[in-house]
Amino acid sequence: MLLKRSHSCGELSKSDLGKNVVLAGWVDTRRDLGGVVFIELRDRSGIIQVVFSPENNKETHELSSKLRSEYVIAVEGVLRERPEDSINKNVYNGDIEVYAFKLEILNTSKTPPFEIADNINVDEALRLKYRYLDLRRPIMQKRIKLRHDVSLFVRNYLNEKGFYEIETPMLTKRTPEGARDYLVPSRVHPGNFYALPQSPQIFKQILMVAGYDRYFQIVRCFRDEDLRADRQPEFTQIDIEMSFVKQEDVLNLVENMMVSLIEKFKGIKIDTPIKRLSYKDAMNLYGSDKPDLRFGMELIDLTEMMSKTSFNAFAELKEKGGIVKALKLENMSDKISRNELDTLRDKVIKMGGKGLTWFIFNQDSSIKSPILKFFTENEINSIKDIAKINNGDVLLILGDDYDVASDILGRLRLEYGKKLNLIDNSKFSLLWIVDFPLFEWDKEEKRWVAKHHPFTSPKLKHIELLETDPGNCFANAYDLVLNGYELGGGSIRIHRKDLQQKMFKVLGLTDEEAKQKFGFMMDAFEYGAPPHGGLALGLDRIVMLLADCDNIRDVIPFPKTQTATCLMTNAPSSVEPKLMKELHIKSTLLKKEE
Repeated sequence: MLLKRSHSCGELSKSDLGKNVVLAGWVDTRRDLGGVVFIELRDRSGIIQVVFSPENNKETHELSSKLRSEYVIAVEGVLRERPEDSINKNVYNGDIEVYAFKLEILNTSKTPPFEIADNINVDEALRLKYRYLDLRRPIMQKRIKLRHDVSLFVRNYLNEKGFYEIETPMLTKRTPEGARDYLVPSRVHPGNFYALPQSPQIFKQILMVAGYDRYFQIVRCFRDEDLRADRQPEFTQIDIEMSFVKQEDVLNLVENMMVSLIEKFKGIKIDTPIKRLSYKDAMNLYGSDKPDLRFGMELIDLTEMMSKTSFNAFAELKEKGGIVKALKLENMSDKISRNELDTLRDKVIKMGGKGLTWFIFNQDSSIKSPILKFFTENEINSIKDIAKINNGDVLLILGDDYDVASDILGRLRLEYGKKLNLIDNSKFSLLWIVDFPLFEWDKEEKRWVAKHHPFTSPKLKHIELLETDPGNCFANAYDLVLNGYELGGGSIRIHRKDLQQKMFKVLGLTDEEAKQKFGFMMDAFEYGAPPHGGLALGLDRIVMLLADCDNIRDVIPFPKTQTATCLMTNAPSSVEPKLMKELHIKSTLLKKEE
């Protein structure tokens, strides 16, 4: 490269008129208008027009005729004002252009498989295969810059609050934390494996024992789990841990950081303190521990009322520990068809529910329902009073186990919130979920498992229930929710060995198993471990919501597909038999081992 870049395309303005400038980048578009060649030159900072005229330099003009989209070039010229009738008002510097007298073609390009532009209708698989081209698009460059800016904001914020950024290991010991681990075979220790960390949980607690009062890290984490739009096998989290704190200290720090972050990057001011909901209230009202509060449509509990009716399918549920809940669709009686309701019932069954029924309260005060004949007039009036029914409303009713009914109606609430345009997409609704159960019952394994993780501290008044009534223990835990997405969560941790041993006992770990898996941590607790707590936030989800995306793959430079593959590199892939042998691994999928 003979020409040395002096400026970026997007940083030039009218204040630079008359300057001699050297720019470098990619040819975005090329036009030849009567012998004068115009190109739009693009780099990550923006686009600017460059003019090649034979009057300015005949040789350079002739060379410009060879330019095509995505050629990499360097140009030298004088910055001048564009004629009034050719100003491009769609770009920042559309009123200036470079009148070029030198051109250097640094590299050519094949015709791209899709246009390097925003708002293209291209299959995501093709975009991911040619991710290096997809990342050139202005919208993607804007998102990646936003990711950088958010990371920098978090670093500066936490640094000002006295936190140290400390790295923790990527190759570590496998510990049970909820999801499957990614395992790495050790060549020097045949038959043994490292695990990639699902989170730095144990290490950040060890750092508290080591006296580093305030730690943070923007860290890669790995979980071998089924994927969805807001989940990846490798993801980035903002990890925070503090010593000598209570729950309120952690919540205040993170709340202020997130409120400041949203105001800076979205211009939205959120009133503080933000709303807090107990886990129980969130599930009862919204059927979710990450409810979207940008709209109402709270779930309606009909369990007590239905227990006194002659409709046995619902009447018997209370005695069996189940519930009857409803979702009201306002003013939908003449908009919802019987076919839609039948389809909805089939969907509920596929979700794991026993079924779905409904009441349609027509504008003329008539009522339609497949179970209407089982209810007296007084019972119908009770339903109307409890659900605050008006003529025109539709009531969807589901009776089932508590968890099943809550989950399904919570999902239907979101579906109809979107379908009925009840969600204000310009709003940002932050919410704390608190007072989680410490344990949940695993029906398959018939044992208690940690709701968050096994290092979460119970509330002080519930410690005595660990051995006698674990199901009624509440956790010193909290989740932060934004617009129906769980941004992250954390807890006040257990810092005493005796309490941690009690926790392991409830989870069914023997002393020997606990020592084998967490011995080093238990040992550390015997050397003056301070009270501590923290939280981890999903950076990918934060950026996704700030960028108004609905898929975290659009804010991650090199994401995996929903089948955990990289279409650009074709990872994961097989490895040569020689390496497998060195690692002492045999594949059961190979018919023949060499």
